[in-house]
Amino acid sequence: MHTSPSTRFQSLDVFRGMTICLMIIVNTPGSGASAYAPLHHAHWFGFTPTDLVFPSFLFAVGNALSFSIKKYQAMGNAAVLKKIFKRTVIIFLLGYLMYWFPFFHITSEGHWALNPISQTRIMGVLQRIALAYCFGALIVLYCSRRTAVILSVIFLFGYWALLMIFGEPGAQLSMTGNAVLRLDRFLFGNDHLYHGEGIPFDPEGVLSTIPSIVNVIAGYLAGIFIQQKGKNFECVFKLMMAGTLLVFAALFWNQFFPIGKKIWTSPFVLYTVGIDLLVLPLLIYFIEIRSWKRGVYFFTVVGKNPLSVYLLSELLVVVLYMIPVGGDPLFRWINGHIYQVIVPGAFGSLLFAVSYMLICWLVGYWMDRKKVYIRI
Repeated sequence: MHTSPSTRFQSLDVFRGMTICLMIIVNTPGSGASAYAPLHHAHWFGFTPTDLVFPSFLFAVGNALSFSIKKYQAMGNAAVLKKIFKRTVIIFLLGYLMYWFPFFHITSEGHWALNPISQTRIMGVLQRIALAYCFGALIVLYCSRRTAVILSVIFLFGYWALLMIFGEPGAQLSMTGNAVLRLDRFLFGNDHLYHGEGIPFDPEGVLSTIPSIVNVIAGYLAGIFIQQKGKNFECVFKLMMAGTLLVFAALFWNQFFPIGKKIWTSPFVLYTVGIDLLVLPLLIYFIEIRSWKRGVYFFTVVGKNPLSVYLLSELLVVVLYMIPVGGDPLFRWINGHIYQVIVPGAFGSLLFAVSYMLICWLVGYWMDRKKVYIRI
């Protein structure tokens, strides 16, 4: 789809582009060496810089929503609901198809066979984005800002209560006994869950999507505040004060309800929103107020086509794993025979991940040069 971008909030494009670039680096470390610790998610509770990436993208979704809400309000009720639900379904299906890709495989007898739908993961990153966007958009469209804040508080404390009430007694916050896993097993069964945690468990489960909606609402409220106050020092200062307060509130709550991305705990929401409210105003200060241009275009390229670049990064990995070279998948062969030979260890793994991200960036660059911006 060929369009030209409308007047954009450049700091938001940069913020969104930074999250996608880091997401690609985190998701595609070179094999054969352990990545640096900050590029790993916390095993269960705790926090690493990597844990900030996904909630920051949801925050950016809400922030972008604040700039399109007037257009939504100008549409008729039926039209805006159709737009929101259509976007939700498309993003959800893209996430589902991404996990099903490449749809076929070669059996041990050398025949092509359809990948079984019965073992395809249902929830995931794009699926959570779709659901959090849907509920967040409906809330900010049909509720006042005060009501949106009240609902956010209810979501955070209500989610805490649900975990305590419906989790396994004495193990409500464990990986095997939490209510998130229990609900997902009931709805989908083990075969449709993520299997990268050692047991069937989905870090993007249905129940843990509830607090993630608050990340979208927070991004929306921040965007409205920026538009009302303008891109000035007062706006930057107040956003950073709010971010600092949320970080301290999260650390206090952490004593009773630990910060953790895997079940998207309520203090995790406060902590990530707090950090985002420290990062975004810094970008506003340097890019919008001080007119800082160095490096801005690099992230803007990705920020203008975030979904396209992210999907490319995930699908290309699968393709590279399908191509055999010397008994190894091409993805693993490149790192083992080039990067790990030149720079062994974690740094070689990091260089591979950065190189892969740059390949995806080049596609985004080409799309930007051709004025191709894909909107759903």
